[in-house]
Amino acid sequence: MASSELGDHDHDDDLIIRRVSITETLLVSSALDSLQPPKVVNLSNLDRQCPLLMYLVFFYKYPTTSSADHSPLWSLDSVFESLKSGLEKTLSIWYPAAGRLIMTSPTDDDFNLNSNLGGLNLLCNNRGTVLAKAATAVQISELGDLSQYNDFFENLVYKPPLPVFDDQEGDHFSQMPLVAAQVTKFGCGGCSIGIGISHSLFDGPAAYEFMCAWASNSDIKQIQNELDVIIMDDELQPKPVVALVHDRDTLLKMVDNYPCHDDDEGRRAAAIDHLYQLIMQSAATVASTDLLMIKSTNDDSSYVHKTFHLSSAFLKCLKKLVVGDNFSCSSFELVAAHLWKAKTSALGLSTETMVCLQFAVDARNKVEPPLPGGFTGNAYVLASVALTASQVVDQSDHKAIVDKIREAKKSVTNKYVKSYMEGVAAGGSQQKSLPPLKELTLVSDWTRMPFHKVGFLREEADYASPLVAPVPEVIYFMQNPKDDKGIDMRIGLLPQYLDAFTRYFFTNTN
Repeated sequence: MASSELGDHDHDDDLIIRRVSITETLLVSSALDSLQPPKVVNLSNLDRQCPLLMYLVFFYKYPTTSSADHSPLWSLDSVFESLKSGLEKTLSIWYPAAGRLIMTSPTDDDFNLNSNLGGLNLLCNNRGTVLAKAATAVQISELGDLSQYNDFFENLVYKPPLPVFDDQEGDHFSQMPLVAAQVTKFGCGGCSIGIGISHSLFDGPAAYEFMCAWASNSDIKQIQNELDVIIMDDELQPKPVVALVHDRDTLLKMVDNYPCHDDDEGRRAAAIDHLYQLIMQSAATVASTDLLMIKSTNDDSSYVHKTFHLSSAFLKCLKKLVVGDNFSCSSFELVAAHLWKAKTSALGLSTETMVCLQFAVDARNKVEPPLPGGFTGNAYVLASVALTASQVVDQSDHKAIVDKIREAKKSVTNKYVKSYMEGVAAGGSQQKSLPPLKELTLVSDWTRMPFHKVGFLREEADYASPLVAPVPEVIYFMQNPKDDKGIDMRIGLLPQYLDAFTRYFFTNTN
């Protein structure tokens, strides 16, 4: 039995330290016995960027408004068995989730691999996903506002041992599951479901569809609906079945058939160039001894992660203030521009310092030919805007910044995607060796993926909270569960900048 401790709670000094105890773990594989030999899915460079698990915790408070008795349904054993049976069904279609990452060489023919691409690839061998059962005496109410990141959330997910990298062993990933889930029963009767999914397996939209499929296959949701007589609205009605495409052949052939070259200025991806420029800027302005000191003080644990609730009324007021009623722009463009200006102001940079805004763009319909509708691999690339600090801070309104964001979006074409993939391959995975880049603002837009509506126990979770990403500076835009037109903005900042950022972001906007 493994356990982890709940640390001191900021708003309740008298909270007794209690434990989350894991009582059972098991491997869950597809319910269908396959006679097919193991298959390798060759991964693209977009899949290989971050093979680590990304975690999300769903919170479900115990029902108090229904007259039905939910006690048997919400027992830990009942929830666990429901998730297990639903996952077994789901893995029969989403079978790569039960596989493992492996290192292959161009000549590797083990397992009938049919792989002519060396590097990190995906072996679909039905090895299984991890499902853990846990319990705690803590009550959900003691965690406070569930939208605000809490260190205790880290105890609500199952974290497999990370791969050990050494020169003697080349197969670092073959023991690591690609999906790991933990159901935790709270003292109040509520539950959390923490799910980790390898980013090499799915990108955000694919992970969302995988979890929706898993939830719909779990028996407890169907029984819950019968008890509560829930009438689903149009948004929650089952979607038309789309054939899933797990192979990455379209992206791989695109790179093979249309190679880009470093000396082709028009084809280089701005996001790659801007990142290298930021690295060179940091190297030129920070002495090596100071860099070591900064890296020790700017580690992941130093960041404060705060969620700001931006209501639809706030966004309407902000738009009128910074661009005017006659200027058309999306909520993403508006908030991204305002965020970038507020953060740059809070950092207090010199006027000629280069600052960069990067954000993910779905390339499914940007490549030629477009990726199929059921494509489950990674299909996001980063678009990028680079300006001097003064060009961002001194703008009288946000129109020029919004225009730059639009230009960056439009720049993501077939050629851009190809050069981005080549740039990622050339750069490798060197995130841990990068100097601190506070001048980089990185945004991930989840507003079209309402994770709180993934109904494992009922139609909606009370909240779905991401844990800290491998790059702690990532800023999430999420749909507000109580306001579909609002945005929950989760930002990670060093503590010395948080007050200034809050002041600049909300000044004259209320």
